[in-house]
Amino acid sequence: ADRGYDAQAVIELVRSRGGCAHIPTQKDRKLQRSVDPAIYRQRNLVERFFCKLKHFRRIATRFDKLARNFLAAVLLASTRLWLRAYESTP
Repeated sequence: ADRGYDAQAVIELVRSRGGCAHIPTQKDRKLQRSVDPAIYRQRNLVERFFCKLKHFRRIATRFDKLARNFLAAVLLASTRLWLRAYESTP
């Protein structure tokens, strides 16, 4: 699914904001970009975090109308997830 984001516009957007896109190229491209496997593997942590974050009903359905209230709910849910992970470590 990550190869679906291999559009030049997406890569340029990431680059314009000071980032480096680690998106694998589609197989039919003539010029293949190299992707660092270690960095690419870490994306799994981010994807799992967002999946856990969507388990909070308030965030998944976006109850809050104001962006600041939604951000506050995301921060509270993120803190709760972090505390749950922090407590379970020995």
